[in-house]
Amino acid sequence: MHANTPPSSYWWPIVAAATALIVVHGFGRFVYTPLLPLLVDDGLISLPQAASLATWNYIGYLTGAMLALFLYQRGFGRQALLSMLVGNALITLIQVWATYYPLLAGLRLLNGIGNGVVFVLAPALVLEWLVTQSKAHHSGLMYLGVGVGILGSSLLVDLTYPWLQGATRWIPAAAVALPLALWSAWYLGRLPGHGPVTGTPKDDHSALWDRASTPLFLAYAGAGLGYILPMTFLPAVAADWNIKMVPSAWLLVALASLPSTWLWNHLGARIGDKAALLWNYAIQAISILLLLTLEHKSGLFLSALLMGGSFLGAVLLTQRLARTLHPHQGPRLSAALIALYGFTQLTGPWLAKLGIESGATLSSTFIWGFGALVWAFVLMLWVPAKVPSPKT
Repeated sequence: MHANTPPSSYWWPIVAAATALIVVHGFGRFVYTPLLPLLVDDGLISLPQAASLATWNYIGYLTGAMLALFLYQRGFGRQALLSMLVGNALITLIQVWATYYPLLAGLRLLNGIGNGVVFVLAPALVLEWLVTQSKAHHSGLMYLGVGVGILGSSLLVDLTYPWLQGATRWIPAAAVALPLALWSAWYLGRLPGHGPVTGTPKDDHSALWDRASTPLFLAYAGAGLGYILPMTFLPAVAADWNIKMVPSAWLLVALASLPSTWLWNHLGARIGDKAALLWNYAIQAISILLLLTLEHKSGLFLSALLMGGSFLGAVLLTQRLARTLHPHQGPRLSAALIALYGFTQLTGPWLAKLGIESGATLSSTFIWGFGALVWAFVLMLWVPAKVPSPKT
């Protein structure tokens, strides 16, 4: 395929975007979750430092997502996507030599920036091409890359941890991420155009925060805090409780996440996105409640399965319902959702760090996530299921 030549099959662009998400989200971001207890045991970092590293990564993710929107609107989306995709994999490789905490914190920040840029721009590029092919209904399949990346990173850590130590534990992720990033960048760089698709609705600049959308946005903010604590610290909780699980808690999360995109997409289409989101937030809240009340292997097992099988559904359903309420908002809607979800994600590890330093157990800090998901569920009750009819 030559530069700007349409591919012969719409599946390959979807695979290329999913591969980009595998690189930045699986091997760039979430590989840190199963590595966290190992890095602490190795003496490379302390538990409070581990929480701080997660916060720096989430700050980078939020910054990168906003940067992506800025660059996209000014016509630099393609260049930013390709450079940040390969750069993210290179940063994962450089972490192999990061034995000094401030250096590692800086690299995790940069890793998050690259992740945010790619997570916004790769799906945007491919979605625009799919629209021109009348295949936009397949766009959700790109996010399977998140589940595949989580599963792949978990398997890599489980298979290699006996033979590695300290910073060298990043080697397997880097070895897989770099070739995948190069292939994905090569393919995505040859897709036609990276600007708004002709004929799509223009942003009407109407109010984003109105009676219909405000509770949806605030509920999504709660979901960001709710899911990020178990998605960051489940393996660390297992280590804290001296529980050895086969498969590991993180591998259970990964396995449960694989069919979840299709499941929640199908459920939302069948019963409505609002109803599906209510079920989704209830399941996420129950997953944390089980961890708080069943402080043994069964609690970890159930929490991992329920959270892994639901967190991607919240993203998919909220994006779709928000666009139903504001069909002409364009990139402003994406920016608002990314900012809310990203900001509350970075507060989760910070709250955990404060709790640990005050003498709380790591698992007990999950109460913040449970409360946030109850908040999300209650607010969803005020969200209309469809666009309110205009007053006449």
